[in-house]
Amino acid sequence: MAALAERAMVDDADRLRAQAYTLLAQVLARPPSRALLTAFSGLTGDATPLGRALDALADAARSTSADDAEREFNALFIGVVRGELVPYGSYYLSGCLNDRPLAAVRGDLRVLGFERTPGVAEPEDHVALLCEVMAALAEGAPLSTQQRFFERHLAPWAGGFFADLEHAAAARLYRPVGTVGRLFLGIERDAFALIPRTSP
Repeated sequence: MAALAERAMVDDADRLRAQAYTLLAQVLARPPSRALLTAFSGLTGDATPLGRALDALADAARSTSADDAEREFNALFIGVVRGELVPYGSYYLSGCLNDRPLAAVRGDLRVLGFERTPGVAEPEDHVALLCEVMAALAEGAPLSTQQRFFERHLAPWAGGFFADLEHAAAARLYRPVGTVGRLFLGIERDAFALIPRTSP
């Protein structure tokens, strides 16, 4: 996705939020490379639930090869016919792919000035693409804009997706990814609840 044309000042908290969304986008868009696994292995958390989840992800990354990560990714999201999980908003919200939730995402992306990256075939309601958009928004878009996009396109379903990922039979490396995603989105939801809601 192309970045927004204009940016506001970004504080450290928003940079950390953008990094968390970017982490999720990277690991959900494609099988993690050796370099990404090495980066994950260096993560350090704290005593909070999210911190412990980051520690668990670092531990899993240290004991996972790039080949194993690719096999796990394919089992979870690709499969022979379909992976164990379907990481699209339309599927979670309507039970069908390429349904009205996808059209709503595309409409909002146009309004925000995002354009499809050439060569990317994934529908825009893929969880990785939505996290990528939120990372870009966290780096300077007004909070009201971030809140509206989050509440319209991630809050209604992505927490359920990450909870499913935590319990997926094929998940090993991706189990703590699911925990990180679920907890982080919960923090985002609670934070956005403290500011006035935007118009639907």
